Amino acid sequence: MITSLTNSRVKQLVNLQQHSAARRDSGCFIVEGQREIAHCIEADYRITAIFRCSDIAGPAADITSLVPNAEVLDVTAAVYNKIAYRGSTEGLLAVVETPQRDLQDLRLPVNPLLIVLESVEKPGNLGAVLRTADAAGAHALIICDPLTDIYNPNVIRSSIGAVFTVPTIATSTARCIEFLRQRHINILTAQLQDSLPYYDTDMTGPTAIVMGTESTGLTTPWREAATAHILIPMNGRLDSLNVAVSASILTYEAVRQRRHLQP
Repeated sequence: MITSLTNSRVKQLVNLQQHSAARRDSGCFIVEGQREIAHCIEADYRITAIFRCSDIAGPAADITSLVPNAEVLDVTAAVYNKIAYRGSTEGLLAVVETPQRDLQDLRLPVNPLLIVLESVEKPGNLGAVLRTADAAGAHALIICDPLTDIYNPNVIRSSIGAVFTVPTIATSTARCIEFLRQRHINILTAQLQDSLPYYDTDMTGPTAIVMGTESTGLTTPWREAATAHILIPMNGRLDSLNVAVSASILTYEAVRQRRHLQP
C-alpha cells in the first residue's frame, strides 16, 4: 500500500501525466479508468503496472485479473487523487508501454478509408477525431508532424479509449504522401482553394481524407499531392469549421457513398 504523496512512484506517475518529454523518455504513458484499460488490453498494449484504490475501485478492480503479469500496487484515496489526471476514473490507473509503430505496420484492406491530420495541436480535437474514426469504421488515423502527443491524457480521455481501437500512426507529411502514393490511395485534401463540394467527390475507392489546422490549413506538399481538393460549403459568415466537426462530416460522407460496397 502506497500512502505517501512524496513516494518516488507517485512522483513518477505525476511526471508521466503532466509532461510529454517524460512519456517519450520513459517509453510509457498512463491510462485511467476501467473502460479505457479494457480497450488497451484488447488492443494488446503491454501494461507494466496497475495502481488501484480499493476505496474507489470496488468491483472494477477485477480487471487486474486480465493482466496477470503486471505489477499491482494499492494506493490510498489521497494518493490516487494526486496521481489521477481526472476524476471519476474508478480508482484504476495503468502504466502502459508506448508501442513503436510505423506506416508499414498498418494492415489495410484493398479499399481502405483513412483519416489524415497534419500538425494537429489540440488534444481534444485529436480525441474527437479518433471517436469519429472508430464510429465510422475508418481503417487508420495517420497524424503527420503532430504538435500534440498521441498518448496525452487529454487525448485518451476525449477519445474515450478510441486511441486503442483505431490504428494510429504518427509520421511526417513526406513519408505519409509517399505511403499513400505507393498504395494508390486517393488523397482528398480539405481546403478552400480550387475545391469542389465534398458530396460531389467520389470517395468509393481507396481514400485518404486529409485535413490541416483551422488557422493555417494544409501545407503546400499536401495541396500538390492531392487527387482532389474538397470543401464543406459555408453558407454563413464564418469560413471554417472545427477540424473534429469537419472530420465527422467528410468521413461519414465516405461511409454513405460506400454503403452498398462489399466489405
